[in-house]
Amino acid sequence: MLELAIKGSKKYWVWILGLLTIIGIAFIVYLWQLDFGLGITGMSRDVSWGFYIAQFTFLVGVAAGGVMVVLPYYLHDYKAFGKITILGEFLAIAAVIMCLLFIIVDLGQPMRLLNVLLYPTPNSVLFWDMIVLNVYLLLNIIVGWNVLEAERNNVHYPVWIKALAIFSIIWAPAIHTVTAYLYCGLPGRGFWLTAILAPRFLASAFAAGPALLILLALIIRRTTKFDPGKEQIQSLAKIVTYAIIINVFFFLCEVFVVFYSRIPSHMSHLQYLFFGFHGHGALVPWMWLSITLMVTAIVLLVIPATRKNETVLAGACVCVFAGTWIDKGLGMISGGFVPNPLHHVTEYIPTVPEVVIALGVWAAGFFVLTLLFKIAVTVKEEVSGV
Repeated sequence: MLELAIKGSKKYWVWILGLLTIIGIAFIVYLWQLDFGLGITGMSRDVSWGFYIAQFTFLVGVAAGGVMVVLPYYLHDYKAFGKITILGEFLAIAAVIMCLLFIIVDLGQPMRLLNVLLYPTPNSVLFWDMIVLNVYLLLNIIVGWNVLEAERNNVHYPVWIKALAIFSIIWAPAIHTVTAYLYCGLPGRGFWLTAILAPRFLASAFAAGPALLILLALIIRRTTKFDPGKEQIQSLAKIVTYAIIINVFFFLCEVFVVFYSRIPSHMSHLQYLFFGFHGHGALVPWMWLSITLMVTAIVLLVIPATRKNETVLAGACVCVFAGTWIDKGLGMISGGFVPNPLHHVTEYIPTVPEVVIALGVWAAGFFVLTLLFKIAVTVKEEVSGV
């Protein structure tokens, strides 16, 4: 089926060329980082995880969010999702690949990545994070590819594929739970030291992943002959609605506990993010924008009339995706490091090289996603005879 990825319209190839151009520019900048070191980034002694790890954290959630399509189809036999399950699985593949790339660019010496395999340390959360991500990637590749191939050949997929799919459903929450444990297992960081961090991560994942899938489904409908289906999109919209409400509720629970308890080591981080701390407040407008976007999305999604309007729904999904990205892709990591345990503020702002490299990784992910979606959509068109 790989040959289907090299057949496309002029617009398709212009898009591919554009992504490859961004990847090429970012790779050149990455070679500079590889030669000079992480000194070209905005990271410091006080902020040792920056924009790269923040993107990694967010994208793990996007990958885990794909289970919101797989679960109803394989466990509850919700036939309608049969049209878009493959899209969710392929989105998960692209998201995990981006996660792994962000880990690589965050390392000063990428070869040290092999140390996780050469010198395994089961008592390290990082070791288990490597395990869950790679297993999840492998599961989605095997299940997605075999199901799509079976559909193209007009045969039913093997029984063992369904067993793997169900296993991936159980595995999906683990990838973001383990990622959350990377943070809440650090006792010196009050912002992350909370048992609700893993549920918060999962709630935002189950909002952002399906929101992006809705946007991609709408784009596919406009640019190809394959229609992912109105019922499917509306079902995903309801999932996004519940998930984003739960995500905001969990955040408000954190706010209450932190400010009612008046524990300085916990309060200072939220003060920095939303009001500024000791005259520093680079992220304040971003965090308020995040809250505004998520609340706006909730209003648009809760009202049936606006949710069923696909133009408004697209806008709401953009709000969900952007709001959760700011929350996890900017605030979650920086907010944990700033201020430091001594209440000193060393602000972190991504540098231009950092942003360019990050854009290159995103472009690489969308390059993979484009190829996979091109194959999937072409098979869907062949099967339906359109």
